[in-house]
Amino acid sequence: MDQYALLLASMLSAGTVLAIAALGLLINEKAGIVNLGAEGMMLCAAIAGFAAYVHTHNPWLGFLAGAVAGAVLAALFGVLVIWLNTNQYATGLALSLFGVGFSAFVGINYVQAKVPGGFSYALPVLGDIPWLGVALFRHHPLVYGAMALTVGLIWFLYRTRTGLVLRSVGESPESAHALGYPVRRIRLLAVVAGGALCGVAGAFLSVSYTGLWVENMVAGRGWIALALTTFATWRPARVLLGAYLFGGVTQLAFHLQSVGVHVPSQVLAMMPYLATIVVLALISRNPAFIRVNMPASIGKPFYPGS
Repeated sequence: MDQYALLLASMLSAGTVLAIAALGLLINEKAGIVNLGAEGMMLCAAIAGFAAYVHTHNPWLGFLAGAVAGAVLAALFGVLVIWLNTNQYATGLALSLFGVGFSAFVGINYVQAKVPGGFSYALPVLGDIPWLGVALFRHHPLVYGAMALTVGLIWFLYRTRTGLVLRSVGESPESAHALGYPVRRIRLLAVVAGGALCGVAGAFLSVSYTGLWVENMVAGRGWIALALTTFATWRPARVLLGAYLFGGVTQLAFHLQSVGVHVPSQVLAMMPYLATIVVLALISRNPAFIRVNMPASIGKPFYPGS
């Protein structure tokens, strides 16, 4: 029973990285912007957050540094694609490649760095409940923060005027512009907010989830988070569930090894990506369903006055 509790706990922690990043990308895409640079932003945020944690010994400053790093890179991306009308896909890929190289260069001196440990995040009383305490109530606060973020984003997108404006910019920017809304500024704010969340996810990976820095440690999670938005058909609750699904797939392979089931390391490495391909193939069987839920102007530039 304890092994299953540990599996559930590890699934929630692994899924949190994907959930926070994917929710950030969801905000971007609701505004009509596709950012393929999530991998690079998460890597830069991971090293920024880890470096801040090493020097300050304050994990929350590490998360703040990661959020700032993600927001700055996202702002650069936003200026290029929103004001200069560069191709969103090419610019995102360039940002991703930049993040891989830049984080490796900056992180050379932090490969052997150690961070203070020993933090306990068990909730009082609830953390002592047999089985459930280990599985659900001994997590880092950001694990619960991802759940709260999902609820808050649902409320924001579907229950507030600002959320309606954001969705209208993604659905029909020309109509929003005709009504007097600053489409470009709204899109830029959405891109920066999404980048900040990707930054928090990257910092969480290095500061809390692993507690170390390794070159290219994001290991494709940015691409999986990007695929999650499509898998979830741009719905926040489905993004969260999908993140836990992919987190569970990753951790299940390690769990099988721990109970004596031999799984080749190559299979462990490919399982998250294989699961991503399978899920996307399954939902692509009904393209009409995807079109109904996909923001109409996603990936398309906006030309005021056109």
